Amino acid sequence: MDETKFCQELQEKTSQMGLTLTQKQLQQFYGYLNLLIEWNQKMNLTAITEPEEVMVKHFIDSLTICPYLENGKKVIDVGTGAGFPGIPYAIFDPTAEVLLADSLQKRTIFLAEVKKELGLENVHIVHGRAEDLGKDANYREQYDFAVSRAVAPLPILLEYLIPFVKVNGFCVCMKGSNGKAELEQSKNALTVLGGKVEEEKEFVLLGTDMGRTIFKIRKEKPTPKDYPRKAGVPTKQPL
Repeated sequence: MDETKFCQELQEKTSQMGLTLTQKQLQQFYGYLNLLIEWNQKMNLTAITEPEEVMVKHFIDSLTICPYLENGKKVIDVGTGAGFPGIPYAIFDPTAEVLLADSLQKRTIFLAEVKKELGLENVHIVHGRAEDLGKDANYREQYDFAVSRAVAPLPILLEYLIPFVKVNGFCVCMKGSNGKAELEQSKNALTVLGGKVEEEKEFVLLGTDMGRTIFKIRKEKPTPKDYPRKAGVPTKQPL
């Protein structure tokens, strides 16, 4: 897909979502698309490689979090993978300070290249597991928003995300069509970790038949010092 067609289609789709992108931002998304396709030939970043599918299932999907965040805030994307949703959000809001965290170093090398090539001065990158970073005073309770996409079931995800967020900050969790069922399983995690669901939204991803659920969860009190537990424990023994 050539740049003109890509930018036109992305602009049309984001307009339908009530979002406005500048020409520079559209060009940054096109650059991101090309880097993703190029690097995916060297390492497994995504199974989605057709430009139209990348636009919808990665870029548009990532931008669905925009109404739930506030401009100019500190945001951490936990388990960002190839940069979703953190890089699309960082492009959309250049006033935000966005930290991309991932446990695989090869992914962080790719993310560093994206940051450099797209000129994303508001993006920072850290290599590490959520359980370890969540205990580190440099990251613990330092963020206004923690976001994540396709990382873990909600009870586990909350233990990853909530420790990063300041009191009265938010976790914005992107889930599929089974989000309500995951929320039912998360009551104990919310109680233990001090979270309260403030918003939940079910919708169909633009241009697809794929169900989506977004939860915006407020952190009401400091995270107990025992959490997150050691690496691997949240997965084996969800709260």
